[in-house]
Amino acid sequence: MTTLPLRRAAPLAALALLAGCAVGPAYRVPTVAEPAGYKEAPAAGARWLPAAPADVLERGPWWVLFGDPGLDRLAPQVEVSNQNVAAAVAAYAQAEALVRQQRAALWPSLGLTYSDSRSGSRGSGQGASLARSGPQQLGLAASWEPDLWGRLRAGVSGAQAGAQASAADLAAARLSAQAALASNYFSLREADHELDLLTQAVAAYRRALQITQNQYAAGIAQRSDVLQAQTQLATTQANLAAMGEQRALLEHAIALLVGRPPAGFAIEPAPWGARVPAVPPGLPSQLLQRRPDIAAAERAVAAANAQIGVARAAYFPSLTLSAAATASGSSLAGLLGASNTLWSLGASAAQTLFDGGAVAARVEAATAARDQAVAVYRQTVLAAFGAVENQLSATRSLAEQEGLRRAASEAADQNEAIALNQYRQGQVPYTTVVAAQVTALAARQALSQLMAARQNAAVALIQALGGGWHAPGEAF
Repeated sequence: MTTLPLRRAAPLAALALLAGCAVGPAYRVPTVAEPAGYKEAPAAGARWLPAAPADVLERGPWWVLFGDPGLDRLAPQVEVSNQNVAAAVAAYAQAEALVRQQRAALWPSLGLTYSDSRSGSRGSGQGASLARSGPQQLGLAASWEPDLWGRLRAGVSGAQAGAQASAADLAAARLSAQAALASNYFSLREADHELDLLTQAVAAYRRALQITQNQYAAGIAQRSDVLQAQTQLATTQANLAAMGEQRALLEHAIALLVGRPPAGFAIEPAPWGARVPAVPPGLPSQLLQRRPDIAAAERAVAAANAQIGVARAAYFPSLTLSAAATASGSSLAGLLGASNTLWSLGASAAQTLFDGGAVAARVEAATAARDQAVAVYRQTVLAAFGAVENQLSATRSLAEQEGLRRAASEAADQNEAIALNQYRQGQVPYTTVVAAQVTALAARQALSQLMAARQNAAVALIQALGGGWHAPGEAF
């Protein structure tokens, strides 16, 4: 007598065993074209390896390569206070919660119900009376949809890939904010240096104006010389004021990056070392794997691939297993009595016979979305190599320019001093002095701007490499 239920349950058990079958395509990391090497750094290897999720790669405090105490104090505040990073953190938490939600669908659901109905009446001159109109009922129901074709597992895989992509987006937001902070900080320090250059120039031009006024009073110089000296001084003073405004804007931008209101934030002027970290001779392309955008693009491909399995599962029947137990009685003790308990087991299956090609269209759409994600991934990789090449080229070019700019500045300073001495002796007109002063100040400013450009190019190269040129675990 006990074999009949087992025989009836056998088909259900067989269907449950099918839960190991999956209809989704196996995921493989898309291949990309492998360049023979970096054009701008022939000694650097460029052999490409499959991308790894960004959340397992440690980037470290790359900004310490510049040896600037002010930057070292500011950069860690980005992760704590920057609101764009905070939004990315919340998005990552949301993605993690979605993974847990998708995984919960793999388990049975269990519900508990209780009912107790009463009715009453109110007599003339009497209070209301209540009486139970039916028995108390306590029910327990369970249902489970076996993942016969891997639809639920594909959903979990897609959610996991989405969470990893969200982690990469978080890393991208953090790296972008840190790079923006470093770039603005170095621009601010360069502005401080130019303010110092302009302040010195104003002092020098004021002395030159006094000399010109003395010579004009003595009848040696012309009135036009005085006017030229006044014009030169006023123009430089205006440039000094404009540079002060530019510095203020940079300070405000840094305040926002560290999550502070500009009104309560200030960076005091400090000596500018203008240190530029040396790029190592070998830059393996494996470092590009830590680029958050590459990791996010690769995880997007994995998520799109999982959606193909979800769409394909609609071709096959769905099965739901259910069980319920209900106890009834007039009292709590009666509810718990075995003789008052009813139970049931059930199974239901559903299969779409005709849908006008809707399922096929969804599968095709999911496949096209996966192909689109693959194209985006490959383009992201190519763009990453292009960004590294650009910054390597800029780094090399700017390093070559520095020596020439420095020599030009020194020569212009000497020419300015010679022109001023010759003017004092009446050997040259004052226009010669003005031209020499303009050239010398422009050369100093060009050298200052070049040093900031070298630092910013190093920051951009670090960002292009995903957060530095050190391998995971390697000390800075």
